[in-house]
Amino acid sequence: MVENRRHRMQALLAADGADRRASAVSLACERCVLELSVSGAGATVLSKTPGGNGNGNGLSPSRGLVHATNPVSAGLEDLQLTVGEGPCLDAFATGGPVLISDLSAATARWPAFTPAACELGAAAVFSFPLQVGVVRLGSLDLYRDTTGPLTRVELADALILSDLATQGVVADLDGHRTEDVSWLADPHAQVHQATGMVQVQLDSTTDVALMRLRGYAFTHNMPLADVARRVVERSLRFTDTEDGQ
Repeated sequence: MVENRRHRMQALLAADGADRRASAVSLACERCVLELSVSGAGATVLSKTPGGNGNGNGLSPSRGLVHATNPVSAGLEDLQLTVGEGPCLDAFATGGPVLISDLSAATARWPAFTPAACELGAAAVFSFPLQVGVVRLGSLDLYRDTTGPLTRVELADALILSDLATQGVVADLDGHRTEDVSWLADPHAQVHQATGMVQVQLDSTTDVALMRLRGYAFTHNMPLADVARRVVERSLRFTDTEDGQ
């Protein structure tokens, strides 16, 4: 039965791709919305470095949005990068799905992410790691604007689509190392560069530099990508005594 559903999904993605030029990852995200009764989907590439950033996930700032089906999905992806917590990061850290059918009940788990995500319009979130064997490349993230779990069939299809999305990410990497997100068009790729610049400005560790970037984004209600762009453009500089100027 699983193989039959996988063949069906492959056929649907092939038909979707025949209608227009689009990446396999974007097609998988859009098919999630059509098949899984979710409101939106996004796929993100992440990388892991030894030591991590202190949040327990072992994540480096190298992260980039591959595709989001709507502005809410894009906002949820950016929010997790800004506050450093959420289902995407947990799925990547653990290598297993994160299935939250009522997001409002997850405040203790994600105190910064949950209220802001609910304000964006998410009532339930489901994240699946994009991985090949033990190598994790990122996550496929779904949200629903009403509470409720995925059905057994929807969960099976989500796992299939996350695997097909992983194949698309592998194809897009095309020889790049997993920590190199320069191939992404999304401005999140600037976060890594900005973190390095702030690290030099503060004579600090990478973890401290990333926390300062996140803190500035959170307190000024800005997407982290916009803060990174300003740092890279040298219109924002961090000092030891100020958040930025």
